[in-house]
Amino acid sequence: MTMIRIGDDLSALPAAPAAAGANAQTRDRLGQQDFLTLLTAQLRNQDPLNPMQNTEFLGQMAQFSTVAGIDRLHDGLQGLGAGMRDMRLGMASTLIGQSVLVPGATVYPDGQGAYRGMTQLEFPAEDVQVSFSDARTGALLHRQSLGPQPAGAVSFGWEAAPPDLVAARQPLRVSVLATTDGRAEDLPAQVYARVLSATLGRGQDDITLDVEGFGILHGLEVETIR
Repeated sequence: MTMIRIGDDLSALPAAPAAAGANAQTRDRLGQQDFLTLLTAQLRNQDPLNPMQNTEFLGQMAQFSTVAGIDRLHDGLQGLGAGMRDMRLGMASTLIGQSVLVPGATVYPDGQGAYRGMTQLEFPAEDVQVSFSDARTGALLHRQSLGPQPAGAVSFGWEAAPPDLVAARQPLRVSVLATTDGRAEDLPAQVYARVLSATLGRGQDDITLDVEGFGILHGLEVETIR
């Protein structure tokens, strides 16, 4: 398992591990030169009255060619596996420091100092209001009206947050209120949160992310990256 964190030097990460006992396996396997040596000795010491037939000779050559081909295929698959691991490692590293959209009401400032998120409207709304409050005290810090919105995804963001909040990376609590046909309804929010580290597992899709304020999430849970 390989973990990548913010600030890690990817060039210093360990390369894909070699097959265990590769040197011992090499000593135990019959190589091409060994085969040719044994075959030459067999031809030299064969019974002159009952020499090896052409079909038998060709059969041994074909058998060795098949084994050699399997070895080359095995080596090729190992190389492909190492290449896939390196590709996944590169993909995971691109997520570090990025913001991913996760369900929740607690939001942290992004790299531009803004508190951002999204909500989903099942029906068109006459108005959508988003409130940002202190996550610790509950004190209202900012409220914005997005006006009429069609059904679907609605993005929001507080881009002019006080610098002291941003510098302290103070978490805020988000609430979304939609008004439809004169009735107000609280809507669940999704917020953008920063990826702190990424961990590769053994499976092809086994990537877990450590997300600020939300802990460990599986990579498949993330649908949007900002």
